[in-house]
Amino acid sequence: MGVVFSVERARFAQRAIASRVLESDALPSEVRYVAGVDVTYSGPRAIAAAAVVDTRTLRFVTSSVVELEVHVPYIPTLLAFREAGPMIAALRKLDLEPDVLIVDGNGRLHPLGAGIACQVGLAVDKPTIGVAKKLLCGEVGEWSGREAPVLLSGKVVGVALRTSFKPIYVSVGHKVSLLTAVALVSKLTRKGARLPEPLRLAHETATKYARRVF
Repeated sequence: MGVVFSVERARFAQRAIASRVLESDALPSEVRYVAGVDVTYSGPRAIAAAAVVDTRTLRFVTSSVVELEVHVPYIPTLLAFREAGPMIAALRKLDLEPDVLIVDGNGRLHPLGAGIACQVGLAVDKPTIGVAKKLLCGEVGEWSGREAPVLLSGKVVGVALRTSFKPIYVSVGHKVSLLTAVALVSKLTRKGARLPEPLRLAHETATKYARRVF
């Protein structure tokens, strides 16, 4: 008999995670390699891919893919308990150590301040940024150019960033400030693209693998 997933225990864990997240920059002097990590599905199997990009050129460097069976159901705001494991496995399979991670999902932009980017960042102890395609919670404030703050209970928890016709939502995962997170995501997003290049390539890698294998 498998272990029954407990929402109550997961919420307790998220509160503990939130208390440990660092929202200040703990980056190397030069951020050269950034990895994006994303998950797609084929039935009960999760396909997680990590893709590394050189920040100087935006060129692809290396990637990895893992395939795992998942047993945790999809529950909004508890995505990390379903996808963090496959993401971490893909990151550990890389043959290069990235300086920063960009995770498909939220970090501090979460009802408890503990989205999947926080969980992954703490697990691997690396500067981590969350990038989401949909607004999970909070409200978008006044736009200034391409950016607008995302506020939750009066506190800024992320930034809505217009990289294309639809915004993305950037938030702190771990060991990075929101200002730096937004700057890095902007730098790594090609003109006309919606997602930063490491995340775009990770999504593409996972999707192609799923189509080829399944």
